[in-house]
Amino acid sequence: DERVETRVAGLGPGQAVTLRAVAADERGCLFQSCAHYQADGRGELHLGTDASHGGDYTGVEPMGLFWSLAPAGMERPYQRLLPRSTGAPMKVEMLVHEGHSRRGAMPGPVMAKAQVERWFTAPGVRRIRLKEGGVRGSLFLPPGDGPFPGVIDMYGDEGGLVEFRSSLLATRGFAALSLPYFDFEDLPKVMKEFKLEYFEEAARFLQRHPKVKGPGVGVIGTGKGAELALSMITFLPEVVAAVCISGCSSNTVADLHYGDMTLPGLRFDMNKVNVSDTGVFDTFEALDDPMNPANSPCTIPVEKAEGHFLLVVGEDDRVWKSSLYAELAIGRLRQHGKENFELLSYPGAGHRIDPPSTPFCQVAVDRVLGVPVMGGGESKAHARAQEHSWGKIQEFLRLHLG
Repeated sequence: DERVETRVAGLGPGQAVTLRAVAADERGCLFQSCAHYQADGRGELHLGTDASHGGDYTGVEPMGLFWSLAPAGMERPYQRLLPRSTGAPMKVEMLVHEGHSRRGAMPGPVMAKAQVERWFTAPGVRRIRLKEGGVRGSLFLPPGDGPFPGVIDMYGDEGGLVEFRSSLLATRGFAALSLPYFDFEDLPKVMKEFKLEYFEEAARFLQRHPKVKGPGVGVIGTGKGAELALSMITFLPEVVAAVCISGCSSNTVADLHYGDMTLPGLRFDMNKVNVSDTGVFDTFEALDDPMNPANSPCTIPVEKAEGHFLLVVGEDDRVWKSSLYAELAIGRLRQHGKENFELLSYPGAGHRIDPPSTPFCQVAVDRVLGVPVMGGGESKAHARAQEHSWGKIQEFLRLHLG
């Protein structure tokens, strides 16, 4: 999550070059990006101060080659470059080519190259695989004796175990529990219904861990994970801080049970999904309207929460109306005289706001549906949102978890 300092020396004064970044994921799928630069009078370039004049982005973007990485021309489109394993680095090869080469065209001769390793786990961070009662996942502990602020980390409806944000949080001093909730080991295969007791057990496990600073724990979630984070801080006294990224203020899709209580799930109406000529699905209008009085039983009663909320939204989210849902949650809190929230709202950002320099993906193949779904956003604005929100998320968690 740190910026890479990229400099080029030994060029001719004013020489035109193309800089490329190339990386492969664990399956061998190739991703690349490129930008056009011109050397200064000394034949040098510094990506921190010099502007790109073309390629995948323009302007001064120190990390532009990283956040604009996209599947190479011969690969299947709409794939995400995300680390599946946190124990090995993501290797990115940086190349300098003669002249300005068009996207998709053969670049000029290679003049220089270097390899960068992007690690997701600092030395000394421990990863402990969990099978604790019904709870599954991975606990990442920072080096040292602690105690550390404890955070549960959840992703969205792609299911499975997604660890890279948890390992980065541990690198930054948090005891982070990466918590899957379906399609992992012996957990349910699909999102049919959820029991909040599972999440309660996870919160209690983390709260009681000898390395975790009490008295409460935090939770961070994206998409469906954000909405579950809202329910956790609403109903579970162990949870005192919730970071909700691109979530909904109502329970969606799967019914949520807690003791005798049930929050039904808002449904998606597939008739309201728009499919473009290129086969990209736009689900923006498809979720049932949470403001319809008939759907009020699905609303998460956030006003019952004693803890603090950080709501993070991209104003160009096309998966669903996360800006509206954040407004609804805030309206509900204010209606009950509460000001226990902060809102980070980013113009031009899309749905999945990840840690800094995670490659922007406007359209991504949905793991469950198997079709490309529009996430929205514009690459440069989205990259800014990722960088800014990451610092703010850590500040918020430190403030409320001690």
